Amino acid sequence: MAESQMRKGVLELMVLAVLDRHPSYGGALRDTLARADGMELSTGTLYPLLSRLRTSGVLATHWEESPVGPPRKIYSLTDVGRTRLAGLRDDWHTLSQAVTDILEGH
Repeated sequence: MAESQMRKGVLELMVLAVLDRHPSYGGALRDTLARADGMELSTGTLYPLLSRLRTSGVLATHWEESPVGPPRKIYSLTDVGRTRLAGLRDDWHTLSQAVTDILEGH
């Protein structure tokens, strides 16, 4: 349970970091995240997050034709999203250093 909560806690940071490198549709984004150790991710977790981020102005979407099947909704960062990502990165570095210090007995 705690491990699942930790993953959910960093999911937004990971989603924004991936989309900062390249806009993507939900399925490809899920596959990219799933390749990271310990990041099993269901569509029932990812799509509500994407929707919330879009509604809050962090992500923009547009439709793109797919070479196989129906058009895909492509997600990309907005300026608000880039600012959010920078803040989350700073928070992550601070938190991860604090955890490392505690684990190493400092």
